Amino acid sequence: MRKGTRLRLVLRDLGSGSAFASMAVSGQLPLWSLVLYGVALVVALAGRRPFANRVKLTALLLLAVALTLGTNVLAGSLNLVVAACAFAGLISAQRLLSTPDAATDGQVHLSGLLMVAGGAALSGELVYGLFLIVFGVLASIALALGVVESAVPEGEPVPVRAVMGPLATGVGFAVVGAVAFFILFPRLNWNMIGPGASPGLGVATAGFSNTVRLGGAGTIKGNPRIVLRATLTPDPEKETLDAYWVGRTYDVFDGMEWSNARATSHGSEFMTTLRPGQENLVHQHVELMPAYGARTLVALETPSRLGNAVANTQVGSRRTQIHELGGGEVRFRDSGISYSYEAYSLPPGASGDDVQDLPPEEQDALLSLPEGLDVRVGQTAARVLNGERDPLAAARKLSAWLQREYSYTLELSGDVPDPVADFLFQRKQGHCEHFATALTLMLRTQGMRARLATGFFGGERVTGGYVVRAGDAHAWTHVLVPGRGFITVDATPPAHRASQSPRLLEQLINFYEVVESQWRDVVLDYNFRDQLTVVRSLTRSREVPKKDEPPSRTPPPRAFGAALLAAAAAYTAWRLLTQFLSRERPLAATRFADAVEAQLASARITRVDGETLEALDARLARERHPLSPALTPVTRRYLEARFGGRPLQQGEATRLLTDLRRAVLTESQRVASEGTRPPQARAS
Repeated sequence: MRKGTRLRLVLRDLGSGSAFASMAVSGQLPLWSLVLYGVALVVALAGRRPFANRVKLTALLLLAVALTLGTNVLAGSLNLVVAACAFAGLISAQRLLSTPDAATDGQVHLSGLLMVAGGAALSGELVYGLFLIVFGVLASIALALGVVESAVPEGEPVPVRAVMGPLATGVGFAVVGAVAFFILFPRLNWNMIGPGASPGLGVATAGFSNTVRLGGAGTIKGNPRIVLRATLTPDPEKETLDAYWVGRTYDVFDGMEWSNARATSHGSEFMTTLRPGQENLVHQHVELMPAYGARTLVALETPSRLGNAVANTQVGSRRTQIHELGGGEVRFRDSGISYSYEAYSLPPGASGDDVQDLPPEEQDALLSLPEGLDVRVGQTAARVLNGERDPLAAARKLSAWLQREYSYTLELSGDVPDPVADFLFQRKQGHCEHFATALTLMLRTQGMRARLATGFFGGERVTGGYVVRAGDAHAWTHVLVPGRGFITVDATPPAHRASQSPRLLEQLINFYEVVESQWRDVVLDYNFRDQLTVVRSLTRSREVPKKDEPPSRTPPPRAFGAALLAAAAAYTAWRLLTQFLSRERPLAATRFADAVEAQLASARITRVDGETLEALDARLARERHPLSPALTPVTRRYLEARFGGRPLQQGEATRLLTDLRRAVLTESQRVASEGTRPPQARAS
């Protein structure tokens, strides 16, 4: 195999792999399809083609797989787009392992196009776009090398280095043309039947549970994955929010874990009101990402209304109802990969629930203490408060004492019999759940109602909105203040409330989020309206006309510049197309004759000026040259292809040239063994 051929096949196979990866990043392809394609790609890159002589068998296997996928689609257990993408990957794998000829190359590239189209339907996220670009570049270079290789006579090396510069230039023009086509061609919604959401790579990390159990390491605090995106109205326009995103609260503690006194579910509805609203509510449009992994709605404290929820699944997006549970938790009724909804919260400092608004069992639970609670907890609280009876002032006093006397850590041992006593009197180290639990119980020992709240703390600004990470998961205390409702008091040291992940990693993820946001706005959501906006920006002046001055009807200078550029591009394209169509194309028979002459030259047989291949064959026959028997059928077939109307069939030229090469090699070996000079063809 020639060096150029090997390079072309590697680029072809890698391009196909990039196309398959554009589907795989959605996380929706079946595991068996990932394994089968991965094995096929590795084998193909190693230069092995085990399906070269098993075309019918592999075709039958593909048919069986197609029937199986179709059955699963009809049964509703597999999405149609996912099934089509998996089958396209198997077709590409089968072609990668088949005989590498022109037909196979075309089928590999065609299946690659099908796969990138499937990848767009499955996810279309930023990573997909990167694999799309890689596929386009590799496939374009592989196709161009194939054209160059077909023009080089058999037996001669492909001038890879000489053509890579022009090929790179051509690929660059192709990319520019593709971008121009994307911008100018009328947009169509070609993602209508695809899944509505992609689970992405990795497992969900920030799910809520019905209980909060103390003990163990707080590994989630180091996770930088983004679980929530939100846009706020009015926009606080801060780079970092010191905000609490509440998901649910807990009021019963048994010494090891927190739960709720009331866990009954209210009826489902599309909009639920948790507490009466008022003026100046803070509106939030919230997107819960696949990394979130729960069905609990979160909102800024203190939420008033939640609703207008949409669940995104692999089979599409649909409106979903929500229902309220105990502890103020609101859940989506339907499961989904991701969600979006609207939330309205009271402005900071506004009054929330009062004790009269709570059922009697919840009022009692706010003062309950676990059996066997260490008596030192109450004694310590009384000593620190020193007679302070105002709930909010007492909570803040205890919070300041905990932050001063105790340190924050994520490295804890496993379960202990009494985690509260272990935190307060032994280790004197813990994470947010330990600080919040200690504050809540210490308040209760003094007859002050309090509960544990969980959710997230913080929010970083990204492209006009805010993102919240898995590492922002947090727990804090709600103290019930008569006449004001529940007020947040956080005993955790301020430096350790937000994500504890490495800053560099967070910055990289922020950069990715910014780029992905631009990708969604500029590429995924680009539509006909955006095209009109681009046209208007080129044809209309941005200057606001002065008062009492009629608007100018003369197009701005950039409109003339755009027109000149478009005209120059059209003229250049016309000239290149004209040159391409008018160029002299060598006939297949002529290329065949050039390859024959190259073989004869290696045997030191050359044609004189004006001597045709037919005349050379006749001269060698008269001289009884040893290569004459092998050259005669080659010459006859050339004449039939050149003048007799019988073009060379696929593979025929290779076979004839192989026979001639074998004869040349045999003659060279005979001459070498006899130690004589090879017979020279005399010019007539």
